Amino acid sequence: MPKSDIEIAQSVTPEDIGDIAKKLGLSEDEIERYGNYKAKIDYNYSKKGNRPKLILTTAINPTPMGEGKTTTTIGLADALSRLGYHTVVALREPSLGPVFGVKGGAAGGGYAQVVPMEDINLHFTGDFHAIGAANNLLAAMVDNHIHQGNELGIDPGNVVWRRAVDMNDRQLRNIVDGLGRKADGTVREDGFDITVASEIMAAFCLARDITDLKKRLGDIIVAYTYDEKPVTARDLKAEGAMAALLKDALKPNLVQTLEGTPALIHGGPFANIAHGCNSLIATQSALDLAEDFVVTEAGFGADLGAEKFFDIKCRTAGLEPAAVVLVATVRALKYNGGLKKDELEGENLEALQGGTGNLTKHIENIKDVYGLPVVVAINRFISDTDAELELIENECKKLGVPVKLSEVWEKGGRGGEALAEEVVRLSESPSKLRFAYELDEPVVEKVRTLSKKIYGADDVQFSPTALKKLEQIEKLGYADLPICVAKTQYSLSDNPELLGRPENFKITVKDAGISAGAGFIVIMTGEILKMPGLPKTPAAENIDVDETGRISGLF
Repeated sequence: MPKSDIEIAQSVTPEDIGDIAKKLGLSEDEIERYGNYKAKIDYNYSKKGNRPKLILTTAINPTPMGEGKTTTTIGLADALSRLGYHTVVALREPSLGPVFGVKGGAAGGGYAQVVPMEDINLHFTGDFHAIGAANNLLAAMVDNHIHQGNELGIDPGNVVWRRAVDMNDRQLRNIVDGLGRKADGTVREDGFDITVASEIMAAFCLARDITDLKKRLGDIIVAYTYDEKPVTARDLKAEGAMAALLKDALKPNLVQTLEGTPALIHGGPFANIAHGCNSLIATQSALDLAEDFVVTEAGFGADLGAEKFFDIKCRTAGLEPAAVVLVATVRALKYNGGLKKDELEGENLEALQGGTGNLTKHIENIKDVYGLPVVVAINRFISDTDAELELIENECKKLGVPVKLSEVWEKGGRGGEALAEEVVRLSESPSKLRFAYELDEPVVEKVRTLSKKIYGADDVQFSPTALKKLEQIEKLGYADLPICVAKTQYSLSDNPELLGRPENFKITVKDAGISAGAGFIVIMTGEILKMPGLPKTPAAENIDVDETGRISGLF
């Protein structure tokens, strides 16, 4: 019986984190140890001023089986290291909700993992706890202000700041709080979001430094007054204390892959709510410390994570990717071609052909909209046939895009060397990142442009609620911000049932809001939950720890 991911991770003895730091030119004085295998990088480390190439890993629209994007990202970094390139990988931190829910962990898989796997997937260095504490401090200060006389005139029925906990708990989505005596607060409707959906997480991940973070925290809109004027965290004098809670969390976390490639894992906003990328500070630190390549990823499919990586993160920070890796699997493409989960094992070229439209649309977006070179990485499974692999390669050839097999789950970096060689070749070709829309377009037109170009929609329908919110956003002076579309990850459309490459559809915008601290406008489509629930059989039921402290069942 093959080893599980956690068994593989536990079978490897990692290098001391001090030795990993030395690979980056960092001394013991420039890291803060969290034991032998984890550390934070000090704010004032000596920047080497290198100019490595930035590689983005993204994927087709995800399916319930998973496409192995994080695994491919880690394996690619190891493969580049094996080829002699000084490489750093930058990833998001996992959220406890998915770890104990359906998805499981997010530290890679097989022989392409980051370690210590258990720590990374659980409490790690406490960053998410700090973000949750800052979120809930702000919530407490909002309600305390109302209770203590409400000098700012906050309308208790128009408080938009919610509480947060990093756990899937549907019971907390909608609550009534402030019950009891007068001293117990003001009765009002409230609710919890999962921590990774908090605007503090998004602001944290786009901040350049502690000063910028403090400004972003102060800009957060928490409520509106009776005459509909915004109330910010700065109005409540909350930003300083929130930043104090986050000052250590803001330092990037240094760990390693199974093969000893340095890895920075930091931050983790939801990709279908926020922008779905690791922190800007971690990405910039990786670029400062690596000599040749930095490999990073963006959440979910290229229509969500990659689009937001380009249009929000790269635009905000001036990042310029040299190449993009687009991950796909044969079984996921057959699923997009109409097969059910229990029908995917046998060869079915007709279904595969039907599902390749999803792949080619993402290719066209990366090449034609964003202007970047792309290689398709087929995360290979034992059930894939030569005919199926040839069909995918032929479809990609029509678009002038190379295809390489990725076998990093089974072989580690050795299984990604062909992919790495292609990435090196592509990164040497001239390219210039373009954006899907211009910031000075009206907000409605930015949404329409994105929907047509990236999703392939015919048009956009705006609800009266959304139009009213967008009008308010423009009046408040936020119209020039980038947009962050909240939609399903399973489809290019806003309907999770429309798989493959849907045609003749419209995007329906139900609501809109301003994340002033993060610095983007949120466009709500479909049914997006900011607080997920646990499945009938949660992954938590299989996780255990023995008398020696050894964890099992984590995947």
